[in-house]
Amino acid sequence: MREQSNPDRVMLGATGIEIPVMGCGTWAWGDRWVWGYGSGSYSDEDLRQVYKIMLAAGIDLFDTAEIYGLGRSETLLGQFAHEVGAPIVVATKFVPYRWRLTGTCLKRALEASLKRLGLDRVDLYQMHVPLPPAPVEVWMNAMADTVEAGLTKAVGVSNYDFKQMGQAHNALQDRGIVLACNQVHYSLLHRAPETDGVLKLCRDLNVTLLAYSPLEMGILTGKYTPDNPPSGSRRRQYSPDYLRRVQPLIERMQVIGDSHGGKSPAQVAINWTICKGTVPIPGAKNAQQAASNAQSIGWRLTDDEVAELEAFAERV
Repeated sequence: MREQSNPDRVMLGATGIEIPVMGCGTWAWGDRWVWGYGSGSYSDEDLRQVYKIMLAAGIDLFDTAEIYGLGRSETLLGQFAHEVGAPIVVATKFVPYRWRLTGTCLKRALEASLKRLGLDRVDLYQMHVPLPPAPVEVWMNAMADTVEAGLTKAVGVSNYDFKQMGQAHNALQDRGIVLACNQVHYSLLHRAPETDGVLKLCRDLNVTLLAYSPLEMGILTGKYTPDNPPSGSRRRQYSPDYLRRVQPLIERMQVIGDSHGGKSPAQVAINWTICKGTVPIPGAKNAQQAASNAQSIGWRLTDDEVAELEAFAERV
């Protein structure tokens, strides 16, 4: 088994901020288009239970964004945090829309996020996507300004490629600030960070890779098959043929999970991302999903199992 000095907590890059080895993504909190919030499939009370279950499991990193549910995700997270009162690590994001061109726009957006969250400062503020026309350096300087203003403890990026991440790191370094993280899509079925240089650069620069969609939007849970595809926009994204090709991987994940005390394919998938040295942030819409995610930590796949899973994934 893989050994590490502190199996439950790690540092967020070189920031000195301690986080759990797995966080909780809140994209679904308030999102109607992709996840069906408000359709009756899950409620605010379901999300409140998710929050409590995560905290009880020691998972106190919550990742949100201003565009999740058009701000509803931040509002719910702030509400739950106020109700429970326990300290948490809050990460949110800024979208550089084309009409947002200056640092003033970023500062105002962060202040609006703080108002929804009910906070004076967040732990981590991230650039959601590297959209033009403003260059990376403009936004990193604006991010540095928010640190100096006491509005965030640390800053990171999301969906930045190798070159953009290097530019962000250098621009922040010029201001005496470290790049905390790069949040990118990473799962057994989406391993681009391994081949495009992002994962290695994260390691070289001591930047945390936050892995979003570690369950590939539910595909790696084993719940979906060619005869039972996901709903909404995900139905168009994952074809029946793709779901058919995934099944051998799911079956192997089940076998490996059984050897670890009955872990599910979802738990194996999340644990794989942890074994790769990243911090996954799977989402949860109800208590059952939250409890399942919480069982993904506290144990480790072996190196041989990691390699076997990757071999099966490559066949997909």
